[in-house]
Amino acid sequence: MALIGTDLEKAISLLNADRLVSIPTETVYGLAGNALSEKAVLKIYEAKERPRFNPLIIHVSHIDRLKGLVAEIPETAKVIIEKFWPGPLTLLLPKTDLVPDIITAGSPYVAVRIPKHPLTLALLEKLDYPLAAPSANPSGYVSPTTAQHVQDQLGEKIEYILNGGTCEVGIESTIIGFPSEKDVRVYRLGGIALEDLQAYVQGELMVNTKAVQNTDAPGMLESHYAPTVKLIIGEPNNLNYERIGALRFSTYHPEIPRDKQIILSKNGSLKEAALNLFASLRLLDTLGVNTVYGEYVPDYGLGKAINDRLRRASF
Repeated sequence: MALIGTDLEKAISLLNADRLVSIPTETVYGLAGNALSEKAVLKIYEAKERPRFNPLIIHVSHIDRLKGLVAEIPETAKVIIEKFWPGPLTLLLPKTDLVPDIITAGSPYVAVRIPKHPLTLALLEKLDYPLAAPSANPSGYVSPTTAQHVQDQLGEKIEYILNGGTCEVGIESTIIGFPSEKDVRVYRLGGIALEDLQAYVQGELMVNTKAVQNTDAPGMLESHYAPTVKLIIGEPNNLNYERIGALRFSTYHPEIPRDKQIILSKNGSLKEAALNLFASLRLLDTLGVNTVYGEYVPDYGLGKAINDRLRRASF
C-alpha cells in the first residue's frame, strides 16, 4: 500500500523517476506525474484505467511557468488569471509542441491551472517540469477529497500520497476556454461560480457543458463521479424503505429511516454541500441499500456544479 506523509523530497524523488504521487489541491486529490514525460503520463492513464481520449490538466506554480507550454494567453484570460489564480479554475489555451499529445488527447489546446494548496505549490516550485494530475480515483468513480480516499482506491497502484488534509472546495475546477478575444466558454462547471466569473468577462459567457466522448476539456464524460450503489435523482417510487436510502440537500426525507440518509448541508449552505459532496457519494456505498434517491440542490452559484456532478453520478 502507498505511504501517506508530507515528505516533499520523497515525492520529488519518485516524480523524477517517472513514478506517480498523489497530491492535494483545494478541489480534490490528484494523481500526479511529470507532464512532459510520456512514460509518466501513460502510467496515469493506466493507474486510473482512464480512456486515452480524456485529456489531462497540467498544474504549475506560477503563470511564468506556462512559458513554453502555451502558445499565447488572451488578454481576457490574463484578467481572469489575476483574479482567480491560484484557485479552482482551469484554462484551455493553445499548446506548444513541448506538451505531449497524450496529455491533450490530440487536441491543440492544453488545460492548465495553478492549484491553491500550500503543500502542492511548494512541490511544484521545487520541480523543473509541470505536473499532469487528474483526480486520484479509478476512472468514473467518485473523486477523492482526503488522503485516505486515495489510499482506499489507488493505494496498491502508487507509492506515495502527499497528505494535505481535507480538500477545501471539494469539487473539481471550473474549466473555461476563449473562442474569441473577449468571449469565454465554460466547458465544465466547478469550484468557481458562473456569477463570479461573469463579473470579469467583458464579452459573452457561454456555457457548453454537455458531455461528449471526445473533447478538448478534461472530465467531460457522461457517466462520472458514480458510487457503486444505484443513484436515482427524484422521489422514490418503491415503498420498501428498508432497502433504499436518500441523498438530500438540507432536510431528511420524512419516510426513509434517517440512518439510511445523508445530508449535504443541514444549514442549507451550497459551499458546505460542495465540500461534502464526494465524501457523501462514497458513503452511499456503506448504507447497506440497493438504491439511493437523491435530489438536486438550488441551481445557482456552486449549486450548478453540484447538480452537474449529481446528474452524471446517476447516469
